[in-house]
Amino acid sequence: ERLDQGGLLGRLRRWLRRERRVAELERELAAAKKTQEKLQREKDEAQGLAAKLLALSAQDSLTEIANRRRFDEFLDKEWRRSARAGGAVALILCDIDCFKPFNDRYGHQEGDACLRRIARVIAEHAKRGGDLAARYGGDEFALILPDTNLRNALQLASRMRGAIEQLALRHEAAGATGIVTASLGVAAMTPARTLAPGALIAQADAALYQAKLSGGNQALACEAGGGRDQDGVSPPPAAGGD
Repeated sequence: ERLDQGGLLGRLRRWLRRERRVAELERELAAAKKTQEKLQREKDEAQGLAAKLLALSAQDSLTEIANRRRFDEFLDKEWRRSARAGGAVALILCDIDCFKPFNDRYGHQEGDACLRRIARVIAEHAKRGGDLAARYGGDEFALILPDTNLRNALQLASRMRGAIEQLALRHEAAGATGIVTASLGVAAMTPARTLAPGALIAQADAALYQAKLSGGNQALACEAGGGRDQDGVSPPPAAGGD
């Protein structure tokens, strides 16, 4: 009987040790699970913060639309995509008319407010998910329009010009209009391996220059062959020679 009792006691002690070990393992597993959950939360927070920082690095701090860095990256990406797909990329460059006199007359605080209002108009015309409104620099803005031909881009630029005019922001130094207006240059190209995105920017910039030179407050598009459209209307046919 004593042997049987001793064996039973031994088995009981071994069972208790196993039970204690099982309990320890369960506590260790619970602690590891809590640690894993904590690490996952920290990872999610870090990823969220990184995403916010990335978004901020691509955003213009004053107008809260895309900045020049984001513009360059986006245009390059769309240019390469369109080169593969065979689609056109359109670009609208927008410059506020007589902005320096506006700043000189009303001060930089009003100038910043004006830039924010114009930026809002540009952003409102980036209606598709693939469009990008950006502050190109100073008082100049840009709108990238993937898969858009020249005529449609020019019509959109004309509406943008009208929307800016309809803001009726007082600008007594602007001359006859007495309000803030803008000039817009439009270009559209089908990318090719021999062309860089700079070619599209150069065309839009040339059209913008002509719009400014022609008195401002208008949207112009330069054709690849040097033709020109104004405010969404095709140019009349050239007169015949003698």
